[in-house]
Amino acid sequence: MSKDKKETSIEAEIETTEESVEQKEEDNISEVEKLKEKIAELEDKYIRTHASFENSKRLLAKDKATAVAYANESFAKDILTVIDSLDSALSMIDNVDESDTKEFLKKMKEGLKLVDEQLHKVLEKHDIKNIDCTKEYDPNLHQAIMQVESDKHKSGQIVQVMQKGYTIKDRVLRPAMVTTAK
Repeated sequence: MSKDKKETSIEAEIETTEESVEQKEEDNISEVEKLKEKIAELEDKYIRTHASFENSKRLLAKDKATAVAYANESFAKDILTVIDSLDSALSMIDNVDESDTKEFLKKMKEGLKLVDEQLHKVLEKHDIKNIDCTKEYDPNLHQAIMQVESDKHKSGQIVQVMQKGYTIKDRVLRPAMVTTAK
């Protein structure tokens, strides 16, 4: 090979290499651009997802607050009938004739018993029940406020109920206040 041909061949190789390098640079630039677009797309997706999550979280908090605020609505509606019955009984007191007091007291007693039954039905409907005080003293259900001597009861037995206790489902709302035997 002659010197000119070698130089031409080397120049051609250099040109080819330069073109190859330029092509690789262009490919790298286009790949970088594609990656930048993909990053921008993913950032946008993340921002939208995060905003959606925050909105959902805010709505759930609002729903929870509403549920807590109105949790007793059903109970309140049921208790209104008892209040109506008591109001009716109280209005009857104002209209009583003094000559019929025995008959009035008999009817008032019956009416109050019905209101009491009605109230206890409402309480039971909402899983609120009386604590049984006929069994032995249970510190989880009863609060002993006094101990008395009793020939009729064994030590630790409930002698007298001073105030009824109530449970709601499996929790104690208020323990029964009782007197126990020594």
